[in-house]
Amino acid sequence: MPWVYVALIGSQLLFSVSDLMGRNYMKLYGFSTAAFASVWFVVYFSIRIVATIGQLYVFASIDLGKTMALFSVASLVIANVLGLLVLKEVLSPTVYVGISLAVVTFCLLAFSR
Repeated sequence: MPWVYVALIGSQLLFSVSDLMGRNYMKLYGFSTAAFASVWFVVYFSIRIVATIGQLYVFASIDLGKTMALFSVASLVIANVLGLLVLKEVLSPTVYVGISLAVVTFCLLAFSR
């Protein structure tokens, strides 16, 4: 069962990294046909395919309700850590308290019986 959690975190991390890639390159090249016919888009799409395979493995291994709660936790934590480290986005303390409460809530949903 621990591999399921590795797949969950890994796939969510891959989705988040590809989201950052997409954000960066779409700002750089714009929403045009040329942007979709470039090497970065092939890499972006390949990352998302691997992430989707990981996500499907998780869906096949854990109950749907728990899976969605765990993906929510991973998404919140990874997005905020990447936002802080990569994008240098600092949120207000109130927002961080809200995010922490959401993480605790989703963990309660995921691990309650």
